[in-house]
Amino acid sequence: MEPLKVGICGLGTVAQGVLKVLAGNRAGITRRAGREIRVVAVASRRAKPEVDLGDCVFSTDVRALAASDDIDVLVELIGGEDTALELVQTALANGTAVVTGNKAVIALHGNELLPLAVAHHAHLGFEAAVAGSIPIIANLTHSLVADELQWLAGIINGTSNFILSAMCERGESFADALTQAQTLGYAEADPSFDVEGIDAAHKLTILTALAFDTGFNFGDIYTEGISRLTVEDIEYARQLGYRIKHLGLARRRSDGIEARVHPTLVPNNHLLANIDGAMNAVLVNSNAAGDTLYSGAGAGQLPTASAVVADLVDVARGTARLPVPNSDAQTSILPIEAITSAYYLRIPSLDRPGVFARVATILSERNISIEAAIQREQARVQPRMSSDVGNASDKAWVPIVILTHTVRELVMNDALEAVQALPDVVGDIMRIRVEHFPAASA
Repeated sequence: MEPLKVGICGLGTVAQGVLKVLAGNRAGITRRAGREIRVVAVASRRAKPEVDLGDCVFSTDVRALAASDDIDVLVELIGGEDTALELVQTALANGTAVVTGNKAVIALHGNELLPLAVAHHAHLGFEAAVAGSIPIIANLTHSLVADELQWLAGIINGTSNFILSAMCERGESFADALTQAQTLGYAEADPSFDVEGIDAAHKLTILTALAFDTGFNFGDIYTEGISRLTVEDIEYARQLGYRIKHLGLARRRSDGIEARVHPTLVPNNHLLANIDGAMNAVLVNSNAAGDTLYSGAGAGQLPTASAVVADLVDVARGTARLPVPNSDAQTSILPIEAITSAYYLRIPSLDRPGVFARVATILSERNISIEAAIQREQARVQPRMSSDVGNASDKAWVPIVILTHTVRELVMNDALEAVQALPDVVGDIMRIRVEHFPAASA
């Protein structure tokens, strides 16, 4: 068969990784694909003479490459949103298959791009957009295609997981752990997309669309980051038998789909609690296969390149199948107020008699049961909560830590508003949701 002719837009870390994987594993890839996958052109906004492009044609005109009739597949790896979206649209409208690792473009524009691909008989592959080397897209759209998915939960941002692991294992502050992540290249100079949950929300948008036929609804995903977490929270969670992980969660309910990204207390013995460092993991529960866990490197040059090349092999084989979520489905994503969860609460309060009783009364009046509590005992770590205690930083105060049973978020919101208004409460209440997944213990 004729070689599959590939054009790559972008020459950054992942694009260079794709070139390395295709060159280093050429024989095996050709055998498995049934024909050679040949990069014939590369376009980048600026030249990088230090990168060996072999006999590829190089250009700085990325738009011309996207519109070219001389390639079978466009690999979009320039990053960002606006120009990347234009390139993908141009190639698909030209009937050219597209492979991308751009989670923002898919999450924000998937509802338009997939129908465009269908209309022009072109493939759109985005395995590399979620969880790096983990073949989660392939599993949702192929391996589990016979199942009805019930829920999924994932550690899908390696930067946040690295930071939380450092805070847990070495007692580092959020700021110190973030600095280390930046030094090691896990976090950008501006880390907000990672630590505020936006990157994870892009990925959860894609997973939710494929798993539950919701369409791509990024704006409906509740998103909360990890920047407010303290080492005290990590330690109190440990004392209560949990670890804090930054999770993307989606769950099927009779009235809609829960889809949310936030810090979560996970029982110590659960598989997800034991995924550390910059690793990613996605746990999927379906009605036939039960629990299936997918774990691996969620980012990095070669892991992400591996996912890109896997999509190219599917195109070369002729086995690529366009995942087309039902964007007309009536199933909607529920607001965060509609979820039911257990909760961890850390309440900075003045060191006075009766404060806990007043807090407990407010919870009891709303039928919120307390499972466990830690009162008048600082976690045995260096205090770092001065920013939380407002005008009481010069007074004696203690954290009241409470773990509740499950309750609807709307009810918890009402209770926290009443607790926050107590004159004894001297800082912002920390609220972290708690998840108890069935089975799947380490």
